Amino acid sequence: MSHIYDLSNVHLLQPSIITIGMFDGVHRGHQHLVRRLVHEAHADNRLAVALTFFPHPDVVLRNITGRYYLSTPDERAERLLNLGVDYVVTHPFNDETRQMRAAGFVDKMIRYLKMDRLWVGADFALGYKREGDVPYLQAQGEQKGFSVQVVDMVRTPDFDRPISSTLVRGLIEAGKVDEARELLGRGYTVSGEVVHGKKRGRSIGFPTANIDVWENQLIPANGIYAGWAWLGDERYMAMINVGISPTFNNRSITVEAYLLDFDRDIYGQKLTISFEKYVRPETRYDSVQALIEQIGRDVEVGRAILASLERS
Repeated sequence: MSHIYDLSNVHLLQPSIITIGMFDGVHRGHQHLVRRLVHEAHADNRLAVALTFFPHPDVVLRNITGRYYLSTPDERAERLLNLGVDYVVTHPFNDETRQMRAAGFVDKMIRYLKMDRLWVGADFALGYKREGDVPYLQAQGEQKGFSVQVVDMVRTPDFDRPISSTLVRGLIEAGKVDEARELLGRGYTVSGEVVHGKKRGRSIGFPTANIDVWENQLIPANGIYAGWAWLGDERYMAMINVGISPTFNNRSITVEAYLLDFDRDIYGQKLTISFEKYVRPETRYDSVQALIEQIGRDVEVGRAILASLERS
């Protein structure tokens, strides 16, 4: 299993079944498709390949700035590889890619990936001005010797609409992390190095880990959340604060986690946290003592939430 940047760096010697997409967040819809593809590919002695892009075409074409992604390229690749994919190829979405004609990109997939079959959604399109839609690709397949399979999208639990990264982003931006978890199949996670903050949490008896999250990754709406924290293979209950800590008049938004039943210096280490449930909004308190008392109540609520999730 391997993650390779740039299609031209791949030279497969075995035929492959390919799926193309952004796979941002690798939600339940992606998981369903990829597991099916992996099963068919390996049953037919083919390699399973997920081809994706970075930056996201939306970011380039719509000039999106700031926090947008649900996962880093490496995290996305790791999740896809853990589903059984043999190769994840992250191709640059640059001016050359956006101007490439669909037939030319098809030729690259045949040349570098030995494409035998291509799996896409019904609304999929690639190439300049999205000319490579499903009928176009099917015609290319007849001409160049590969087949195209159109796969149905997995729908939300209420069957109202297909699961999509856009839908997940909207839920996270609104702080509805428990609803996002239903679509992701897991809690929404962010990772980063634990960096020095103002150490106010330690001064009031609740030391927090200040996490340096990738600047382009989406973080949930400001508020207090119950979640998990992973330090390597170790997992801890955590209360997570996203926001400006209004009692202390901070100006910039931070992501800080208070790890329950934990007391170690972890500066400089990588910490991963998952947002499992929204607990309450950020609130400005008239005194530090009032804040301390509220955090104590939050911890008890968080323990109950996480214990319940473990039992479910």
